[in-house]
Amino acid sequence: MAGTHHMPHHLISDICGLKTGHQQLTGEASQGEIIGGSGMLSASAVFDEIFDNDEAFQLFCSIAASGEAQGGWENGRIAALVPESYRDMAPKIARHGADEDKHGRIFNALLRKRGLEPVPVPAEANYTMLLEDRGIGLTHDQLGREKRLTERDIITYLAHSRVTEQRASEQMQRLRKYTRRHQDIAPAIRMISNDESNHLDYCHEELLSLAAAGNVATIRHILCITAIAEVTIYRDVSKAVIAHLGRILGWSKPKSAALAAGIQAVYAYERLGGWRRMISLKAPAHRNALGGPSPEAYPSV
Repeated sequence: MAGTHHMPHHLISDICGLKTGHQQLTGEASQGEIIGGSGMLSASAVFDEIFDNDEAFQLFCSIAASGEAQGGWENGRIAALVPESYRDMAPKIARHGADEDKHGRIFNALLRKRGLEPVPVPAEANYTMLLEDRGIGLTHDQLGREKRLTERDIITYLAHSRVTEQRASEQMQRLRKYTRRHQDIAPAIRMISNDESNHLDYCHEELLSLAAAGNVATIRHILCITAIAEVTIYRDVSKAVIAHLGRILGWSKPKSAALAAGIQAVYAYERLGGWRRMISLKAPAHRNALGGPSPEAYPSV
């Protein structure tokens, strides 16, 4: 592709035909600090429970490692199958995949530091495959073949990544805060968080370039259907993970119900308009975020 072009401002703010002046949640509640409305639970305390319990930590890291490894494989295959007209993107896509694969190894390394092994991921907690089952992104079957991708496939990959990297970046930013007291975990989370921010910048930049090349309608359509599906899948996966962790940690019914209600409240906000933050496009502060070699892996890997 040619160099990156700026998208007209009205398209940046109105990528789905909807102005971005929607209400944003503010304060601690928007970041999941308080769960259950009355402040009866804090997200920090919940994560402390997970990190302090080997079985809960094992499930948490196993789910994370599996998702990252799947993303690494997918991006590696996309890099190998890009159409000739997009060959200049292949190194960035490969770097994206290498980062995701590195993240999977990091979560497995965190398990090994505790003498733990990965456990199978419950099907209802497999975010990546549930998105694929809803028709979001490129399928494993397609990526497993040796057939070149199309321009629309590249847009689909980037739009899918734009939405899911927004989620990942937000999650890792919160985890950075919740792991400050856990110095066995915090350095790994900081590294992954920095990578996710770079991935998000990369998606913004490449989608803006494709939009400037005349693909606005296609980008708008794929971003919207991806984001709307993602918020539902994220809710369902979150509830499934909380249910599994609740059984491991012996949470009371009221506590589990409060956590589930918090997840449902986030979903209601996202369905009412919060999903739009996942489809806006803006020129990133960090240009060519994936243009260089991948940084060294986490030392414990």
